[in-house]
Amino acid sequence: MKVVVIGSGGREHAICLQLARSPRVTEVIACPGNPGTARLGRCWNQIDPIVQIDAFIERCKAEQIDHVVIGPEAPLVAGVADRLRGAGIAAFGPGAAAARLEGSKAYSKQFMDRHQIPTAIHRTIDHIDDLEAALDALPPQVVVKASGLAAGKGVIVCEDRPQARQAATAMLVEGSFGESGRVVVLEERMHGPEVSILAIVDGTDALLLPTAQDHKPLLDGNIGPNTGGMGAFCPGTVIGSADLDTIRRTIIEPTLEGLVADQIEYSGVLYAGLMMTKSGPRVLEYNCRLGDPETQPVLLRLTSDFADILEATADHAPSSASVTWDPRPSLCLVLASDGYPAAPRKGQLIEGGIFSGVDDDIQVFHAGTTTGPDGNCVVSGGRVLGVTALADSLEDAKKRVYDRAAQIQFDGKICRTDIGTYQETYNISESLEQQ
Repeated sequence: MKVVVIGSGGREHAICLQLARSPRVTEVIACPGNPGTARLGRCWNQIDPIVQIDAFIERCKAEQIDHVVIGPEAPLVAGVADRLRGAGIAAFGPGAAAARLEGSKAYSKQFMDRHQIPTAIHRTIDHIDDLEAALDALPPQVVVKASGLAAGKGVIVCEDRPQARQAATAMLVEGSFGESGRVVVLEERMHGPEVSILAIVDGTDALLLPTAQDHKPLLDGNIGPNTGGMGAFCPGTVIGSADLDTIRRTIIEPTLEGLVADQIEYSGVLYAGLMMTKSGPRVLEYNCRLGDPETQPVLLRLTSDFADILEATADHAPSSASVTWDPRPSLCLVLASDGYPAAPRKGQLIEGGIFSGVDDDIQVFHAGTTTGPDGNCVVSGGRVLGVTALADSLEDAKKRVYDRAAQIQFDGKICRTDIGTYQETYNISESLEQQ
């Protein structure tokens, strides 16, 4: 089997690693890839699947590609999966109609309301004149969200009404998030730990993956601006088997049934970002692909063949895949570049242990890296590397990760120091073994 993975981040590196470990995959190709994926196979870095979709399809046919895995959200929203399937090429990822769940927060809120899926009280506006009425309908503390894609950064958690007014004005009037912020969702600020639920789905058939806990805020203690994610661990520790059953019954199954009722075909990953409130789980957002950085610790625990999941999903029965997991927990720490998320520094030389062997149980996943003119690895994005490890305990995984991270150096390196510790405040799970 020959597989192309679209994307260049840490998530795509983790997917490529699993495919490289598969005895059934003869070649894994990343498009465009990064210096980390280049250790696992070729990179197609001269073709853009979104703007050059016809050429991309022709190359896939010419090289007899069996499967394309679409990592990021942008090509999904652009309909790349639709075009590939239309050309007879198996694609892992939902079509454009289904990807609206992520591509438009306004649409996803309408979907949740329509199908009675628990979420925050909210209002959607597209003009500054409607702002005060929307704020009047909500509690004093709100969250302001750009409706369109914003790489995980278009969410402003506000302490009071003046801050909410400022954030919404920046989006609607000043264009702080461009077209993505021309429509704004305002919602009540919910409280509780966050949990990421990832499921491989086709229609109403679903294979739930182990839970993960992401850390969105930039700084220790979960403060500072929201980011794409500064670290994650798996399995999550804030929910037990009863909670997971509630989530399946009240969120995952109604979501899949709602898509069917709306006559939307969905095949690929459904990611539900949840807040575990005192009133039960509430949906913060949907994503239509594997999360980043959650994918890194989740897939590092996979001991069965990822290619089996791809084929089972293509055959409309993802739950039929035989899946096994390493019982050990895993943890990912993101090393970012100074200035992230607003304006990260780029171009710095990266030194230290930035590459891993295919079978190593500590991996350095490349996210914002590229090869410089002299052949060295340099910073090319805000989130640079994701150091990820398996260990007998979460505390041991954390120690392994931070020890390895200390060996990696680049000017302006930043990271949180509390990944894998803040969850102790909310540790209500019965056991790690069920996941």
